[in-house]
Amino acid sequence: MSNLSYFSFPTGIIYGVGAIGELPGVLREMGVSRPIIITDAALTKTAAFTRVKEVLDGSGEEYHVFSDVHPNPLDTDVEAALEVYRHGRCDGIVGLGGGSPLDTAKALAVLASNGGDLARYDVQTSGGKYVTKPLPPIVGIPTTAGTGSEVGKCAVITSTRDHRKYMVCHPWMLPGRAILDAELTVSLPPALTAATGMDALTHCIESLTAPIFHPMCDGIALKGIEFVVANLEKAVKTPTDLEARGRMLLAASMGAVAFQKDLGAAHSISHALSAVCGVQHGLANAILLPPVMEFNLEVARDLYALIPPYFGISTVGVDPAESARTAVEQVRALNGRIGIPESLRAAGVSREKLDGAKLDEVIEKAYQDPCHRTNARPCTPEDLRDILDAALEGRSYSPRR
Repeated sequence: MSNLSYFSFPTGIIYGVGAIGELPGVLREMGVSRPIIITDAALTKTAAFTRVKEVLDGSGEEYHVFSDVHPNPLDTDVEAALEVYRHGRCDGIVGLGGGSPLDTAKALAVLASNGGDLARYDVQTSGGKYVTKPLPPIVGIPTTAGTGSEVGKCAVITSTRDHRKYMVCHPWMLPGRAILDAELTVSLPPALTAATGMDALTHCIESLTAPIFHPMCDGIALKGIEFVVANLEKAVKTPTDLEARGRMLLAASMGAVAFQKDLGAAHSISHALSAVCGVQHGLANAILLPPVMEFNLEVARDLYALIPPYFGISTVGVDPAESARTAVEQVRALNGRIGIPESLRAAGVSREKLDGAKLDEVIEKAYQDPCHRTNARPCTPEDLRDILDAALEGRSYSPRR
């Protein structure tokens, strides 16, 4: 009996150790005969990439590879991938890697069928209305457990002209299939396992508290929190624990499904830090999550109070405000156990680097970012600055006013 699981929500998901062996059949089922593999240069040197190549080579599939995706994908990455796609007469797209290759793959699908300047499709300018032609089939194969981009309808892209991140979103950008194979994540270094895992936790917590009525997403977010708390530390400290790795892949996908409600202030500041300072997205989210939770404590109290039991802490008879504070403490402690730096300064983003105009640029870009608009508590630019100050120093959030 196969140890693989098949389910849809709505992307068709194949989950289990060895699931990558299903890729040729998936491509045939989707009518793809010449896929392009979108990945990054670092991944091409890993066992995960070798395994994917073995599967495709063994099936006789004709395919092309684009491996020049940056850690924070650029609009020029998508344009360069489009050239390879067209030159190879490709008819389908496989995103292989973390959120950057997966997002590049989805953005490529938009340009491959609809053309034009990618910025035209910016969600903040209602760019989705320009996606009028069906997209080529997309398969998402994550090698990190963080973004959940393999089941998401958006791509986060950095503009090389404006030096800011923007999102391209459309229901047709949902990959038709996702392959979640824990073996492909085993070679991920502990630091990246930790950062991407905390990205998944941030998705779940921010989506849970977004002030939008969607009880199905809330249930999925809570299950994602449970999986992260139970498995992330194991995945970091015992990289070959395939069960923990697999549960983290599921947590990442669940976080991405849940955040169709949208996200919060941690993501707005993280997007700005990545665009201006090049900070790894998951790492920024991990450091920002505790002060953002503290900023939200009063309004998100009852939802945060649901979290401590996943850490093994009973909340029976405990005041919800105290349970909510315990949730923040436990998230901060989890960061410490898995090696996340306690502050942005410790992660290499010193106050000196963010003095003056650059600090103002981060705050301006964070406020322009749409994620904070669905933060549990409304944010002003001054609020975002106070949260960033707390994250820079690794201290609890407190307003300066």
